[in-house]
Amino acid sequence: MNIRFAIIFIWIFLTGFLVNASEQGTVRIKDLARIEGVRDNALVGYGVVVGLAGSGDSSRSQATLQSVRNTLENFGLVLSTDDIKSKNAAAVIVTADLPPFAQPGDKIDVHVSSVGDARSLTGGTLYMTPLKGADDDIYALAQGNLAVGGFKFEANQSVLQKNHPTVGFIPQGGIVEKEVPSHFVDDSGSLNLILKNPDFITADRIVSTLKNTGMFDVEAIHAGKISVKPVDGRSPVSVIAQIQQSWVVPAMTSRVVINERTGTLVSGSDIRVAGVVISHAGIELSIETDFFVSQPKGIFVDNSRGIKTAVNPTSRLNTTESNEALYHNDKGTSIAELVRALKKLKLSTRDIISILQALNKSGALHAELVVQ
Repeated sequence: MNIRFAIIFIWIFLTGFLVNASEQGTVRIKDLARIEGVRDNALVGYGVVVGLAGSGDSSRSQATLQSVRNTLENFGLVLSTDDIKSKNAAAVIVTADLPPFAQPGDKIDVHVSSVGDARSLTGGTLYMTPLKGADDDIYALAQGNLAVGGFKFEANQSVLQKNHPTVGFIPQGGIVEKEVPSHFVDDSGSLNLILKNPDFITADRIVSTLKNTGMFDVEAIHAGKISVKPVDGRSPVSVIAQIQQSWVVPAMTSRVVINERTGTLVSGSDIRVAGVVISHAGIELSIETDFFVSQPKGIFVDNSRGIKTAVNPTSRLNTTESNEALYHNDKGTSIAELVRALKKLKLSTRDIISILQALNKSGALHAELVVQ
């Protein structure tokens, strides 16, 4: 019974601890920071897409003709650019991201974009293309059939197009040929954490959390960089795993993001708004124009004397002011309660966005306003 009671007690304690941690908004350091030196590397290459049904580059693209001739010369065919009249090939730029710790033989996704006057890359096949890094070394080879998420058809000066048919994608179309060394531990055994969102409070909390374990010498270099050195001789992989599994409570940034084009508003519900008085009313302006014809008396109109029929437009301006929406709060409130109150006044999302912009200028909105 004692053992069973102890197990139940531990289970209840751990469940309550996890629920409490979840309620407090704890986040793993892995989701807040990355290890300096562990990063993707951009690769780029120039290649040729073949197999196009007459939608490739025209004879005006000399680079394409030169590329096709060079490709054929690799197979023992010597031709001049004047002998190449096909529109079934297109010159392209191939790009890819090489993930960290990628080993030779791993496959990566590649993107293909036309650089000539090709109309479409649909149905094309990328010829083997070397992909180089910033140091001009070859790290991968790309080849395969293109997946194009668009089309373009032309007939009798009519064009039907969807998306961008001159951009393609080859899933797993690149094969890694060379590893990129990752240096994330210096000679002294220290490594650096780079915060995804630099913040002094979050950096200080991470330092305190890691120091409390007693296994690290930790120092915050600035708001976005933390130096960590293990006190024992553990391997870097074990050290990084221990760091990334630690939990902290990040500092929340008060931020309101609005998109005027779509009428979207996103913010934290606990953002405070000072005591304000909001008065909002919409004015609608309508213009009505009537045309009156002035016809001179008589059957015949003498244009030589300047007598002719005239059309006189008359416009009437009418303004309609909708019911005024009034909101008053002298003790302050949260943005969630404010938006809820404005909704009850039957204001649209775009009206609420205008009010929030005015609140930000008045200093009553205690948050950063981001307008997209």
